[in-house]
Amino acid sequence: MRITRKEFETLVISTIEEIPKLFRDKMENIDLVIEKFPSNQLLSQMELQSPYDLLGLYQGVPFNQRGFYYGNVLPDKITLFQIPIESGCKNKKEIKERIKEVIIHELGHYLGLDEDDLKNLDTSSTINQKIKGEV
Repeated sequence: MRITRKEFETLVISTIEEIPKLFRDKMENIDLVIEKFPSNQLLSQMELQSPYDLLGLYQGVPFNQRGFYYGNVLPDKITLFQIPIESGCKNKKEIKERIKEVIIHELGHYLGLDEDDLKNLDTSSTINQKIKGEV
């Protein structure tokens, strides 16, 4: 299913309002950007063949790696790739659910979580401790 850019933006905004407070409370100095597809250069850098293989991307200094020196820097960035996110979705509800999954995944990287942590996000108390800075 395809929707307009404006509809996609509206879904993104409503999704951000619904993400867990634990994530929202840690968000600072971060921009959220929407692009249709990842660039060929980005796909090449990430060694991906298809633009549909990348739904989102976090770029920046993870929150848990910021020290006293971190300041007066450009915002970190989470990019959502609209068409790959929409692909395979049958309605707006599915698109919104996929947007939520991608945003939470990329926010996990922003917080310093790796792929293994993110796979276990819903089931591991260690994840919550990492997000809170206790581990």
